[in-house]
Amino acid sequence: MSKLAIAEAMIAAYNAQDADLYVTYMTEEASEANYRGAVVREGKEGTRSGLKAAFARWPENRAEIVSREETDNYVVLREHVTRGPATDGSDLVAPFDVLAVYSFEGDKCSRVEFIR
Repeated sequence: MSKLAIAEAMIAAYNAQDADLYVTYMTEEASEANYRGAVVREGKEGTRSGLKAAFARWPENRAEIVSREETDNYVVLREHVTRGPATDGSDLVAPFDVLAVYSFEGDKCSRVEFIR
């Protein structure tokens, strides 16, 4: 499976709101972070629990892949994200675009950084 196919499978799991499947594509120490900034979800288990919380808050959350690029150990996806109404009654989040940089160690994703 190519690194691009793995990143696309991660998005498919994300859109199915299947955090358990999503993290199967990651290393144990994987993280999700803001680009050159703070880690948002630390480790495989932190990513799993963070995604489950996000999916509970935004049950209509989806990411559409707008464009994709693959080089050696990186995949860059431009994603269009829509959240839908939040279950906690908070304000609606306007749809947004994000560049997601997926870094790989072998055939597992070791880090995802978001440029928004």
